[in-house]
Amino acid sequence: MNLTELNRIATAMVVLGKGILAADESSGTIKKRFDAIGVESTEENRRDYREMLFRARDAMSQYISGVILYDETIWQNAKDGTPLIKLIEQSGAIPGIKVDEGTQALPMCPGETVTVGLDKLAERLKKYYERGARFAKWRAVIDIGSGIPSMTAISVNAHALARYAALCQAAQIVPIVEPEVLMDGDHDIERCYEVTQRVLNKTFQELRVQRVALEGMVLKPNMAISGKKCPKQASVEEVAEKTIRLLKACVPAAVPGIAFLSGGQSDEEATAHLNAMHKLGPLPWGLTFSYGRALQAAPQKAWSGKAENVAAGQRAFSHRARMNGLASKGEWQSSLEQKAA
Repeated sequence: MNLTELNRIATAMVVLGKGILAADESSGTIKKRFDAIGVESTEENRRDYREMLFRARDAMSQYISGVILYDETIWQNAKDGTPLIKLIEQSGAIPGIKVDEGTQALPMCPGETVTVGLDKLAERLKKYYERGARFAKWRAVIDIGSGIPSMTAISVNAHALARYAALCQAAQIVPIVEPEVLMDGDHDIERCYEVTQRVLNKTFQELRVQRVALEGMVLKPNMAISGKKCPKQASVEEVAEKTIRLLKACVPAAVPGIAFLSGGQSDEEATAHLNAMHKLGPLPWGLTFSYGRALQAAPQKAWSGKAENVAAGQRAFSHRARMNGLASKGEWQSSLEQKAA
């Protein structure tokens, strides 16, 4: 393992003013997104959509440091025959790959899941590296509800994340470690804080046990945030303050960077929260975004599967990428959103 090189890539992924585009929706998820805009989810439509994003030159070169791809996409070629992965490289962004195989029910733990995909992962990583992927992603899903999460669910998911991370580093690939505490419930921000703290502490304990070099990874956590159904929604300032306090308590300074997931927040909320965090003084690690929906909802709608809308889709994508790029430096203002509208 060449740790210097892993650290160089991890640092480039969280460079100031840029963030990661999560374009790794599974077939089921992208079908839901396409259904919402009245587009059939065919291999060709999925390719055209992603090609539109990767060819948005301004957005990709100025605000996107890396792109997480789905297995189908990493092997696809653009309409003109150029591998999609090459379009990403040409823009100066780093190609990455989602390697987990989704979740399964966790035995003896009703309502909880474990992420699977460790079998044969070493061989898969070799192929992805040869194709040009330089980082990978694995998502653990922790739900908050009555009597959950159990310590069992937290432990098995943290263990799998650490095993995945070790395999990645052995294959000279930077692991994005993503323990996501979902915001779907009616819990308040305090409960989210407490659960996320347990999850992060256990994850870093497992990473040390598995001898993962913290300097060669990126963390992709949720923010400390109220559940969607909670009657009292925490303010932007409270989300920022609690999230930073939580991360400072749990994430060692050796980690080069943290790239948040948006986790069901609206486009503007995800941007505002990230921006507010950068107002809270110097931080020990790079802090940026790794958004899927919060970067793509607007371009999907503008494109709607029509070739004549490609430019409009790219403009919508460039706008959201720029807003988040500014937020990752603490330079975003809500008035910039109105100007674009």
